[in-house]
Amino acid sequence: MAQSNIKVAVQKFGNFLSSMVLPNIGAFIAWGLITALFIPTGFFPNENLAQLVGPMVTYLLPLLIGYTGGKLVHDQRGGVVGAIATIGVIVGAPDTPMFLGAMVMGPLASYIIKKFDQAIDGKIRSGFEMLVNNFSAGIIGGMIAILAFLGIGPLVQSFTQVLVAGVDWLVVAGLLPLTSILIEPAKILFLNNAINHGVMTPIGLEQVQYAGRSILFLLEANPGPGLGVLLAYLLFGRGTAKQSAPGAAIIHFLGGIHEIYFPYVLMKPMLIISVILGGMSGVFTLVLLGGGLVAPASPGSIIAITAVTPPEGMVYVANFAAVIAATVVSFITSAIVLRTGKQTEEDINEATKKMEQMKGKKSSVAGNVTGKATGNKGVLPEDVNKIVFACDAGMGSSAMGASLLKKKVKEAGLDVSVTNTAISNIPADAQVVITQEELTPRAQNKLPSAYHISVDNFLSSPEYDKLIASLQNGVTEEQAELVEEFEKDAVGVEPNMAEDDDLLLEENIFIGKEFKTKEEAIRFAGTALVKAGYVEESYVDAMIEREEITSTYMGNNVAIPHGTEEAKKAVIKSGFTVVQVPNGVEFNGETTKLIFGIAGKDNTHLEILSGIAVICSEQANVDQMVQAKTAAELKDIINSK
Repeated sequence: MAQSNIKVAVQKFGNFLSSMVLPNIGAFIAWGLITALFIPTGFFPNENLAQLVGPMVTYLLPLLIGYTGGKLVHDQRGGVVGAIATIGVIVGAPDTPMFLGAMVMGPLASYIIKKFDQAIDGKIRSGFEMLVNNFSAGIIGGMIAILAFLGIGPLVQSFTQVLVAGVDWLVVAGLLPLTSILIEPAKILFLNNAINHGVMTPIGLEQVQYAGRSILFLLEANPGPGLGVLLAYLLFGRGTAKQSAPGAAIIHFLGGIHEIYFPYVLMKPMLIISVILGGMSGVFTLVLLGGGLVAPASPGSIIAITAVTPPEGMVYVANFAAVIAATVVSFITSAIVLRTGKQTEEDINEATKKMEQMKGKKSSVAGNVTGKATGNKGVLPEDVNKIVFACDAGMGSSAMGASLLKKKVKEAGLDVSVTNTAISNIPADAQVVITQEELTPRAQNKLPSAYHISVDNFLSSPEYDKLIASLQNGVTEEQAELVEEFEKDAVGVEPNMAEDDDLLLEENIFIGKEFKTKEEAIRFAGTALVKAGYVEESYVDAMIEREEITSTYMGNNVAIPHGTEEAKKAVIKSGFTVVQVPNGVEFNGETTKLIFGIAGKDNTHLEILSGIAVICSEQANVDQMVQAKTAAELKDIINSK
């Protein structure tokens, strides 16, 4: 168990490092191409355009890394403070590209501002939030930038120089090929991105400054070792492994997705020797012939390698020779392993499952090997830390559902973030996505990698309790320590209804109404919002349009009609109207007796909506409101819960 936890921790740390670089690979490639094209020794030397090279590597790339690292820790606010801190290390050590400095200062500064925000949460007087937020980010960011300028920048510069000197020593001593003994097995453990982008890229970019290219960019990215394994399976494999090898080889070599060959190695663990020897052969060839790249090759495709190879004939020869040498050595060794090993029917599906267990999540390309889709609905991730409710507009049904589940999560003692959003804005890091049944296909198309749950009743779905039970059984204490601290969010805060008089006014509560159709009921609620000054008239038609997309019936005889996402611009200010329909009106086959017409602007309505969701989750509370005789009585019921 301890070894497993260490592996998970190392993978998470490695993924964090690579996550700072991977989103910005396009910028690295742009810099590499400009360098290869326009420097004095480039394809098309141009003194004017070559002026882009220096500022891009000195300022643009480190700032992008610092911003991305900060955003990973504390979203947009953390990203901004991370970038402020990064400029300190850049200016503090102008002679060294501050990639390592950015990878340190971005997350560190973001963590500090995150702790500050947590410390003052709920302590700022109303109306001063923007003032405190802006000045705190500026003051803290500026102080950290000064600290980085005076001390951390020079320190990182010295550390980088030591690393570069160490790599140069390995090259001179002829020991660089031995790095494959660590790199190739680490790839199978899904540390490839951490090694390539977290370690090799910063040092490699430093080498590029004085050597024009770096061999480090090809230590991990060389597709030769994996290609050799796949070609051996093509000729000497059996069953599904043999049949799937050609497609896997194309994806690996041309697409650069190296993880697609990992299951083939896991089927025959002795093949780890093949990829190590292949990697060593490739590195030896690079050292011997003087190969290297001007920028990271990501993904590790032969196409990407070709694009960032410097415009020197012998360098092309060296790089291609390294790929060929790695492929040949890996192929010969793999062929021997397959031919001399036990002749069994290799099960690529089992190997893929094993790979995904090691990775800790579904593989995005494994379906190309196994012939099976690996996305929805899949298996609930073991380390869930983010659940997202999604609906069309992100302000009605999803907000109520998120409120209820967040309450259950807190009661269960789970450290899991629960938020809500529009389907079009589902964040890429959402692990569990909950939607109404009609909207699930859209959510799946938006984020196929997530675990999707469909519900037909946001107020009392049994899926909530099933999910809580799964999370309690699946998240260990050790794994919980690896999850980020619980994220604060407006949804789910227990409100004091009595303090929200501007949102829910007594004159906007209507008792004893009757309607023939749900359209008639929705228009009544919408018109009430218009008369109260909460929305423009166009919002009413948007409420009808929203209902046509999927029903706003929530369960327990409650509906919450509201506008579409596009209609948010028609909202003047947040507000509610409550319409009591004792005899009921049909919403898609369901009897609705209590209608909450809502208009939300800048999320200021979420606290009261959260409270309404909690109240309406109990049928007895709904029945009490339906039986109320006056608007004042109904409002008192809401305020008293």
